[in-house]
Amino acid sequence: MGRQTGRPVCGGHPGPRGLPGTPGQRFQTDEETEHGVGELESLVLSDTSHAFISNLTIHRQHFPNDEDQNGAAKALTRLLDTYRLDTDTFSSGELPGLSLSSPRSSLSVSDCFDLGKVAYSEADYYHTELWMNQAQSGWTGARQAAHPTHPRANGNLKYFEFQLAKRRQAEEGGERGETRGRPADYLPERKQYEQLCRGEGIRMTPRRQSRLFCRYYDNNRHPMYVIGPVKQEDEWDRPLILRYHDIVSDAEIERVKELAKPRLRRATISNPVTGVLEPAHYRISKSAWLGAFEHPVVDRINQRIEDITGLDVSTAEELQVANYGVGGQYEPHFDFRRKDEPDAFEELGTGNRIATWLLYMSDVQAGGATVFTDVGAAVWPKKGTAVFWYNLFPSGEGDDRTRHAACPVLVGNKWVSNKWIHERGQEFRRRCGLRETD
Repeated sequence: MGRQTGRPVCGGHPGPRGLPGTPGQRFQTDEETEHGVGELESLVLSDTSHAFISNLTIHRQHFPNDEDQNGAAKALTRLLDTYRLDTDTFSSGELPGLSLSSPRSSLSVSDCFDLGKVAYSEADYYHTELWMNQAQSGWTGARQAAHPTHPRANGNLKYFEFQLAKRRQAEEGGERGETRGRPADYLPERKQYEQLCRGEGIRMTPRRQSRLFCRYYDNNRHPMYVIGPVKQEDEWDRPLILRYHDIVSDAEIERVKELAKPRLRRATISNPVTGVLEPAHYRISKSAWLGAFEHPVVDRINQRIEDITGLDVSTAEELQVANYGVGGQYEPHFDFRRKDEPDAFEELGTGNRIATWLLYMSDVQAGGATVFTDVGAAVWPKKGTAVFWYNLFPSGEGDDRTRHAACPVLVGNKWVSNKWIHERGQEFRRRCGLRETD
């Protein structure tokens, strides 16, 4: 027989059904299988529960807890009231501000029931009834859809409808003594606050409106802005609230967000009695503080604020970055220290907050306006713009007209940064007036 050529020395063809066709292939297969079976056996026989439990314990702090769930429930109820939404619209996910391509998130019957339970635990029977009725309505529809031919389905439905009609008749006849209005509120300007958040009740007459202007501003021929002045707009006249357009770039905004995200913590307020920073139910957001030394972009923003406002920012607080999620808000408050808060800002040694610079770092699909409840003004977020106002009169007295609030975010995510400028260093930049309200 002639010698065969052209075939590999250690070659061979696989056997039937893809099995190894040569001893070498068989050896490789056996070796791989033995190695794999050994690893599998070791994995099955090893006790990994301790490592799993340890891992779970470490990460448990990042999981939602009862407080988070209750906070989320209160946020949804807050949105319901502020923007005058009914529970049916809210639970269907058809919220104002959503585009046609935006994803919808609906609430299940169980979700509505849980919201009612949270309201009940807070002795808020007005919202308990709203959410429980919505849960009942959804349950009835779901029950019928699931079992439309069930012999007891229609009978039960008629029974519950009869009971509801009977209750309504009793309420209209005055048989029930208690009222189901919204619970008593600690905030006297709640109505005005919510109206402004909806874009209602804004007190600006056409005559006053005609005196508001837009202009190019160079701050008395400041060297940085002589050739490229900034765009300045009058948002309000009394008190004067100014908006600066295109004041930061998208790249600068993203850098500030990147620096802030790892440090974001539940926002705090200064206790008016003790001066200690602590969380408050009326301020729902996360915040972080950024110093000028931490990154050139923070230093540039600080310098830009000084160049535009003409105020010394060396005695100002660090740049505070805040993030408001859905339902996030800050109810009406003053930025400056009142006379009944002698200890506020005392540890800083730089006097009171003379002015506020508020930079909008995102657009908001719905909600999230900054409203001034005393004067009936509303300023809407616009990415890359900043608003500026003085909290104090030139005399150093607080301007109560600057009482303001951050409205709840209905759809989207709101990013802002604040620069609170203090009195020290402004003695020759904003001279004192002769009268208290000068």
